[in-house]
Amino acid sequence: MIPSQRVILGAGLAILLLITAASIGLDVKSRSDAAWVNHTVQVLKKISDLQVLIRRAESAARGYEIYRNSSFSDEFQEVHARIAPALADLKRSVNDNPDQIALLEGMEPLALRRLDIAAEAMRLRATNDGAGIAALQGKGEGRGLMDTVMGNLDHLSAEEERLLTARSQDSRRTGIVLLGIDVAGALVILLLVVMVMRESQRTTVALKSTLLETTAANQQLEAAVAERTEHLVNAHDELRVSINVLQSTFHSMAEAVLVIDAEGNVLLSNPAAERMLLHRAGMNLRNLRALSDVFHGDGVTPLKSDELPSVRVLRGDEFEDLEMIVRPHSGNSARHLMISGRPMRDGQGNISGGVLVYHDATSSRETERQLHQSQKLDAIGKLTGGVAHDFNNMLTVISGNTETLVASLKEQPELQRAARLIDDAAGRCAELIQHLLSFARRQPLQPRNVDINAAIADIAKLLRPTLGEQIQIETVLEQEPMTAHIDPSRLTNAVLNMAINARDAMANGGKLLLETHRVVLDEAYAKANADVRPGPYVMLAVSDTGTGMPLDVQEKAFEPFFTTKEVGKGSGLGLSMVYGFVKQSGGHIKIYSEQGHGTTIKLYLPPGEGAAEATAAIAPQAEGGAETIFVVEDDTLVRNFVTAQLQSLGYKTIAAGDSRAALQLIEAGQAFDLLFTDVVIPGGMSGRELADEVAKRRPGLKVLYTSGYTDNAIVHHGKLDDGVMLLTKPYRRNQLAEMIRKALNGGGMAAS
Repeated sequence: MIPSQRVILGAGLAILLLITAASIGLDVKSRSDAAWVNHTVQVLKKISDLQVLIRRAESAARGYEIYRNSSFSDEFQEVHARIAPALADLKRSVNDNPDQIALLEGMEPLALRRLDIAAEAMRLRATNDGAGIAALQGKGEGRGLMDTVMGNLDHLSAEEERLLTARSQDSRRTGIVLLGIDVAGALVILLLVVMVMRESQRTTVALKSTLLETTAANQQLEAAVAERTEHLVNAHDELRVSINVLQSTFHSMAEAVLVIDAEGNVLLSNPAAERMLLHRAGMNLRNLRALSDVFHGDGVTPLKSDELPSVRVLRGDEFEDLEMIVRPHSGNSARHLMISGRPMRDGQGNISGGVLVYHDATSSRETERQLHQSQKLDAIGKLTGGVAHDFNNMLTVISGNTETLVASLKEQPELQRAARLIDDAAGRCAELIQHLLSFARRQPLQPRNVDINAAIADIAKLLRPTLGEQIQIETVLEQEPMTAHIDPSRLTNAVLNMAINARDAMANGGKLLLETHRVVLDEAYAKANADVRPGPYVMLAVSDTGTGMPLDVQEKAFEPFFTTKEVGKGSGLGLSMVYGFVKQSGGHIKIYSEQGHGTTIKLYLPPGEGAAEATAAIAPQAEGGAETIFVVEDDTLVRNFVTAQLQSLGYKTIAAGDSRAALQLIEAGQAFDLLFTDVVIPGGMSGRELADEVAKRRPGLKVLYTSGYTDNAIVHHGKLDDGVMLLTKPYRRNQLAEMIRKALNGGGMAAS
């Protein structure tokens, strides 16, 4: 080997030694940097663990404050015992940093003081020391201490994160320099090899080939490293975006979400869970189970321990829409929940916890219940209205004839008493049918604009002698005048029925309150109450301080014949009549009741437009006349009874059993002064259609309608058509005489 080559080779070896020494030194530094990074990560974990312990202590103290459960006290003591060792361990870990040591030493007494305050508060609550609790809360010391402690820990964590960032950057720089030195060393080695092996052409070719292959491999490696680095950066960015999206979704979900471990501890909860279930991270579902009663969706069958959602999900079950009702012991409202669950598994497939999603279906289930109740009441109403017509036809004959029988038996007192009993029974039957028709919304109303405040004031005066001195009656009326578009006589009956029910609920006396207000039922209220149209209403509330109603009684209160009173002391038609009146008037009714505290029934009535209308004067009673009355009635018994009564009043009568026979008589030229027709008749036309047809032939026709059940011939939207006169079956002789006379004097006219 020539001297120049030896010099170059020696220089190259010297440079290689220097590079090797530098590489060893940088490798030592890289290991030191890695150790410091690991140290910083450990310190951050200890800070995080200390924060978790302090938060768990705070959560346990609050849990004890809310639920007074000894499990929260035990948890607090256990966590309290671990905080001081954790602080000492953290101080040992940062003993290389005087500033952090000073910060921890200043924070330690504050943290311990906060825990002492929490422990003292728990002790005072355990002994029900209200004065001590008030004094402790009055100092307001705990919240400030906790904020300072958590702020110091956050500052300490931020400083460690800054150190972690700086040390990570140092480590990366050292690695880059080390890589550069290694590459330089490789290049020197290659150069030395080339110089030594140049003597042999074959070796040179081989070395060149090897060098080319090595260079290509390095280039491929560099390209692969660059590509991998780019993929990692992109994956990190995508992961960060995904985490942000998941966190935003998790915190904004309307459903409550709980993530639990294998022991039932809540690891993670969203705001909806804390709002809906009062559950938050750190609580244990097994302890919370004792704070409420849990039932299946029927609200009656208790949910067994092994059927609870948390037990099932930790058993490995997957389920959707598990329905249950939770009734807290604290007295808060029951919640109707729909729950889905999925178990979580570790790398070996073992169950490590579970995820539970709770949907609050309380509002929707209540809406379904109200709709079902409304449909049931409508069905009962249709059935009731369907039989009322025939009942009232029979009662018309019975009532009229017993009235005549009572009058004709003056000389036979015993028979007259028996006839009176029959007459009284018929009257009670008629009243019962009228109540049923009112519930069925088949009563012909005659609404007008009523000054609701004046009406309630007058009704209150009538109630005082009815309810007795043991019931105190008070009124709270809207300051400004307001009108409701209702039938005033039905309003009086409704308030009277509610007041009597209230009196019966206050056996030892109490207070009855009548209130009126203007209200607006908005879209949200209408959505929660299926039969309500949003808009303005006149609200009348009747409240008592009686025994109140349980929920199952409230749900059946409007059903006809449902009563909680003893046999013989109530028909069960009072509130059903009120319900029918309000619904037929276009309003809404709601019961609010609590056992032991009383009941409030609110009637939402349609507002009137314009001023209140004056009450019509009572017409003087008329006995009879000499005019001719055309009676159209399909029921033979009723037709014979009516013609006999009219003839006894001095009138002449013509009778027909259906519309076809009536038209034939009229077309034959039969003269008469008044058409007295049932609304529901056979022959192809209703009574209203018959009257309209006759009016075309005889303008100015006077008409009086009668019916035991009004459909829609003369009653629309529950209201009697303007200008129409109706005599409701069953009726008595004096009522017949009065209405016939009123119609003959121009009270009832056919439609033009």
